[in-house]
Amino acid sequence: MKKLTILVVEDDAAVRRGVVDALEFAGYSVLQAGTGSAAEELVATATFDLALLDLVLPGKSGLDILRQLRESQPTLPAIVLTAKGSESDRIRGLRLGADDYVTKPFSIRELLARIEAVLRRSPERPHTLQAVKLPDGLADLERREVRFDNGATTGLTEREVDLLLYLASNANRAVARDELLTRIWHIKPQKVETRTIDMHIARLRDKLRADPSQPDIIQTVRGKGYRFISSTNTE
Repeated sequence: MKKLTILVVEDDAAVRRGVVDALEFAGYSVLQAGTGSAAEELVATATFDLALLDLVLPGKSGLDILRQLRESQPTLPAIVLTAKGSESDRIRGLRLGADDYVTKPFSIRELLARIEAVLRRSPERPHTLQAVKLPDGLADLERREVRFDNGATTGLTEREVDLLLYLASNANRAVARDELLTRIWHIKPQKVETRTIDMHIARLRDKLRADPSQPDIIQTVRGKGYRFISSTNTE
């Protein structure tokens, strides 16, 4: 199973280094930023499982970064770091969608406990998915293959696995093409035509159904992007 990745946004280099070292020792992969602009770039282009945001940053504030994160990934967990006594900042952070807050100065044990608790209750845990149930089969993400109930199998490319993993992790939510370009291809949307997404979706659709007459499990949302249709389709 892949390591979970945490984005650490903290302008104090010493504090950031201590948090990064503790997270890596605890088994997480870590991305880090010391300014609002660096954090903004990572939120737009990187893939991670939780954001740890200091609210006071050079350039854009942590609240600005949290707002950007909520617009692009509504369910991705976020914890804000606030100064002691900054009740108004905590309230604003929670209203913008932060899952929790930690007040400075904090202990590493408390921080790790808060992170673990937020990850446990988060609806978006993309890297923990190992298989996706289909109407007439199963997509095994570890083996990169689709196995149908009639005994047929078909292979998936690494890109198709990443695409299915992301859509299934955000099941029943319309995911924009630009979001897929950012999260799966790790490129800015304006640098490539969204036709790239459409072609990959078409190929993936064909591989996810044994009978071509069956309805698509990945639906097109006009003017938006795509939605993976599922109620309890992931494991």
